[in-house]
Amino acid sequence: MFATMGALGLAPTAQAATRDAKYIAPTQGDFTLTGKAAASVVILGGGIAGLTAAYELGKAGYTCTVLEAKDRAGGRNFTVRGGDTTVDLYGHRQTAKFSDGHYMNAGPARIPQWMVTLDYCRELGVPIEVFTNVNADAYIYNESAGMTAPMRYRTAKADMYGYVSELLAKATDKGALDKELTTDDKEALTEFLKDFGDLGETLSYTDSERRGYSVVPAAAGTPGVRYGDVPTASQIFATGVGRYFSFEFGYDQAMLMFQPVGGMDQIPKALVKAIGGHKVRTGCAVTQVTDKADGVTVTYTQGGRTKAISADYCIGALPPNLLARIPHNLGSGVQTALEAITPSSAGKIGLEYRSRWWEQDHNIYGGITETDQDVVHIWHPSYGFHGERGIMIGYYNYDDDADAYAKLTPKERETRAVAAGVKIYGDKYRTELASSFSQHWRQFPYQEAAWHDTPGGPDDPRYKPLNQPSGRVYFAGDWLSYTDAWQHGAFTSARVAVTALHKRVLA
Repeated sequence: MFATMGALGLAPTAQAATRDAKYIAPTQGDFTLTGKAAASVVILGGGIAGLTAAYELGKAGYTCTVLEAKDRAGGRNFTVRGGDTTVDLYGHRQTAKFSDGHYMNAGPARIPQWMVTLDYCRELGVPIEVFTNVNADAYIYNESAGMTAPMRYRTAKADMYGYVSELLAKATDKGALDKELTTDDKEALTEFLKDFGDLGETLSYTDSERRGYSVVPAAAGTPGVRYGDVPTASQIFATGVGRYFSFEFGYDQAMLMFQPVGGMDQIPKALVKAIGGHKVRTGCAVTQVTDKADGVTVTYTQGGRTKAISADYCIGALPPNLLARIPHNLGSGVQTALEAITPSSAGKIGLEYRSRWWEQDHNIYGGITETDQDVVHIWHPSYGFHGERGIMIGYYNYDDDADAYAKLTPKERETRAVAAGVKIYGDKYRTELASSFSQHWRQFPYQEAAWHDTPGGPDDPRYKPLNQPSGRVYFAGDWLSYTDAWQHGAFTSARVAVTALHKRVLA
């Protein structure tokens, strides 16, 4: 009987079950049993949180209108393609010249397996593919440590793990851990270290096939030549390469990771299609929010004209730094909470090359090169393998580095980023370059943040006015989650707002 009720829309179906066990999507059947009716909702912001709220409420028949200031939906989910044009707050104007089929994800670019984002990809029919977050053949280059040439990630890791294992194994063998470990414990630890660091019978690290080969093993007569010049323990420690290895252990960074086929913007495109394109109004900049006893009125500008829309409820899904600048009558508590959340900076540059020389000359397929230069991270594309062209992310930096690049003209950003890359990859990093496009979120209109710092976490008492409705106004965004900067945070925050609003309407 319960299954039949689900099929009729009178109870949750098996499809409603997701890894977010507390969330049950609203349905039209909820009203069938209560005698209530769905309400109208105006949603401020067409980013992932705003679109998700409209999508989920639409399942139950709510009349939703999304107001988005930019000329596209998606918020920070922005995939740059050839022909896209932006103007930042410094007045820098760019038009992407990327070839057909090539793109850069200027905002979110990877999805861990455990995130609700993948559930929405499945539900919305967005195909996914593997994003290579860690690649043993990518490079590490710490210029400030005196490195004159990059090291392969695998080589640096083998040397670091080898020497750390050697030191710990020898300390164990000499009784340094007798007070902490039993004899059996020490034997088990030593066996682990011998395998972990590829140590010899003397518990010494001298070399390892894990370091890689200058001539790879092949047919008879070609046994392979390992990388020579094994550094000493002091030398490898001095390079600082060990600082990068904990990255892959992070819960939100561990492989496997994924990306939508064709660009991250396939997610907001699918959401808009499911919501109904006519319900997502672009070019609408909100100028005032007025909460009333019987509803909410939102004033906005569109095409140079001032307009207003009234609805039973409102969900504020704009970045908090922008919401704080919009006049409202929601109270000082809301304003103080919004102002306590501070925006952060980050930038990316996409470098399109006429050939995929990193695959052909360096045997690098996807993954990230790490450096202590101000470009910080260099990404190799995880799509289009063996194609004619490709787009590398020439820098993904943040804070002061991002702000410094943002002040430059787009051409100056390109020149500076390419100069850093040449030190790692050689001249083709410059000579094969076809075009570039750079994005800086702190200086991007109607966004002005890459992510946000919510001191104390979203459950801190100071944010209580945002975690509960202010009159008929609710709030949602990744900044009200423990996964800020991830779409997962926006999805789950929107679900919280949807659940609370729907429960109120049903009551």
